[in-house]
Amino acid sequence: MDNTDYKILKILQENARETASSISKKIHLSVSAVTERIKKLEESGVIKSYTIVVDERKVGFAMTSLMEVRLENPKYYEGFAQAVANIDEIISCYYKTGEFDLLLKIGCDSGDELAEIHRKIMNVEGVLDTKTDIVVKNVKNSYSIIKQP
Repeated sequence: MDNTDYKILKILQENARETASSISKKIHLSVSAVTERIKKLEESGVIKSYTIVVDERKVGFAMTSLMEVRLENPKYYEGFAQAVANIDEIISCYYKTGEFDLLLKIGCDSGDELAEIHRKIMNVEGVLDTKTDIVVKNVKNSYSIIKQP
């Protein structure tokens, strides 16, 4: 990847619907060259997919929580990962280092719904403990992860 690829990625992260023609004008490269570069970025797996970003509150998640989960043993990781994949309210799940093993971002409507999700999590085999924090305000939400060399 070179500087031009990074410029293309940055533009696509800001707007995945940006046309090759528009990108070509912004970076001063031919449309065919931009199209070819995007195709190579897709084929190499740098671009995994194209998606949208929705406002969590406007799609029914009145509250956001961060739940840390401690497993009894790392052998329970696979089963836990499969279990949380089927819980729609879990927006993201990170396997991490530290006192707890996993961090979940949860979107839900109410404290009652959060309590139900907590019960589901606690019933997954191998879950030892959890710690949950309610998000009061989202200070930063960035989806741009391109760091140019």
